[in-house]
Amino acid sequence: MKIATAAYPLDWLDSWAQYEDKIARWVSDAAGQGADLLVFPEYGAMELATLAGADAAGDLERSIHAVSDRMADAAGLHRRLAAEHRVHILGASAPVAVPQGRPVNRAEIYTPDSRQDHQDKQIMTRFERETWEIAPGGPLKLFDTTLGRIGVLICYDVEFPLLGRALTQADLILVPSCTEALSGYWRVRIGAMARALENQCVTVMASVVGKADWSEAVDTNTGCGGVFGPPDTGFPQTGVLAEGELNRPGWTYAELDPAAIAHVRADGVVLNRAHWSEQDPRAASVTNSSLLSEGP
Repeated sequence: MKIATAAYPLDWLDSWAQYEDKIARWVSDAAGQGADLLVFPEYGAMELATLAGADAAGDLERSIHAVSDRMADAAGLHRRLAAEHRVHILGASAPVAVPQGRPVNRAEIYTPDSRQDHQDKQIMTRFERETWEIAPGGPLKLFDTTLGRIGVLICYDVEFPLLGRALTQADLILVPSCTEALSGYWRVRIGAMARALENQCVTVMASVVGKADWSEAVDTNTGCGGVFGPPDTGFPQTGVLAEGELNRPGWTYAELDPAAIAHVRADGVVLNRAHWSEQDPRAASVTNSSLLSEGP
């Protein structure tokens, strides 16, 4: 399969048609390069807040609802494009209002046969929980697709190994991200590469890039696209299948033979995934050993 992962800039939109044209162009470009799976980043849908005007786009609470109100239409657009181009798409995540409680951070996945499901972010960053009040959503899911089993860990979620371990049956873990600083980008990237090592799978990181001065939530963004695997049999020695240029908008592409995942899991130089359970008794039996001086 061929994977396309986005370094996606947020634009000011003057009309819904402008958004339709933008997404259609991005999908068409990737499909035209032979991509089977397209991955957009976390909070890439925040540009939809601009359709409600500058006051709404610049207000944290109003921007949530301005975007949420547009997500049904965005889903229809993505479903149509996935079917038209015969591709799988992970759409950019968005704050979505739910019937009870605070909004959640939700990414929708679309298939070529017009199927759709979503993954909610599990663990909120400090900004999300302390300032924006975005809430944890529904449970982790494992999506069975014609491309293999796919999991989604949204940005901060990929920094937690037990969430990754819960997706041990996934062949691909998609990591849509939105990071302000270079350090944030590297935290997520290191997490993505660690999950690929532990699960002997492929992780796919997408990023929001550039400035969006009209938004208090996503005004500064740093990152690039990247596709990572275990640095082992059948994969690059660095574990990097592909990486984009930092902060340069566009698609990053990687070719992947799904059989390589099955092979490294069965007969890699190391078998991290199979040996994971050996940690449990050893981690539980840590003992203290004092090397402190008892004095003169």
